[in-house]
Amino acid sequence: MPADPLHRAGMPQRSTTSPPPSGSKTSAIEVRRSSRRRRTVSAYREGDRTVVLIPARMSEAEEQRWVSVMLDKLAAQESKRVLGDAELTERAERLSTQYFDGRARPTSVRWVTNQNTRWGSCTPAEGSIRLSHRLQGMPEYVVDYVLVHELAHLLVPGHGPRFWRLLEAYPRTERARGYLEGVVAADRLPHLPGARGE
Repeated sequence: MPADPLHRAGMPQRSTTSPPPSGSKTSAIEVRRSSRRRRTVSAYREGDRTVVLIPARMSEAEEQRWVSVMLDKLAAQESKRVLGDAELTERAERLSTQYFDGRARPTSVRWVTNQNTRWGSCTPAEGSIRLSHRLQGMPEYVVDYVLVHELAHLLVPGHGPRFWRLLEAYPRTERARGYLEGVVAADRLPHLPGARGE
C-alpha cells in the first residue's frame, strides 16, 4: 500500500488557516495536523494567530470541536491573570474606541468587592465604572462584554432600545450574557455532596 503523500518523510504536515470566530481578538486560527501526534491536542498563541495542533487522522467534525475547546481553554488561561485597575482602564478605552468610536470616556474603571448581585455598575455623571470582583477569572470576552455594557451606559443611561442597539456592536453579547446567566443559575443549584461521601 503506498504511503499517504501528506505524511511522507520530508513533506510538510497539513495545515489549514481559517478566520477567527466573531468577537475573537486573534486574526486567524491555524490548524496543524501531525502524523506523529496520536491523541493529544494543544494550542498556543503566535502573534495575532492561534495555532491548534491535532492528530492527522482526526475527522473535520472532531477538528472543529477541538478548535472550539482549545480556544475556550486558552481564553480561560489568559483570563486567570487578574487585570489591575490601570489595565482595566486601558481595556475600557480600547473597547470604547473599537465599538463606540471613542465616545464613551470613563474617568475611572476599577474592581470592587461590594457588588454581589450585579456584574458591573456605572455612574454616568461621574464617568466611573465598577466591575464586580466575581468576574475575575472569567473568559476575556465576558469581562469585555460587561465593560462594553457599562461603557454604553456612559452614552445612554437606561436600558431602552437605544442602549441595546449600541450593544449590538459587540459581537459576543449573546454568548457572554448566556455565560453569565449560566453562572447565576449554577449558583442557585443545591450543592450536592461530593463523590467521596462528604
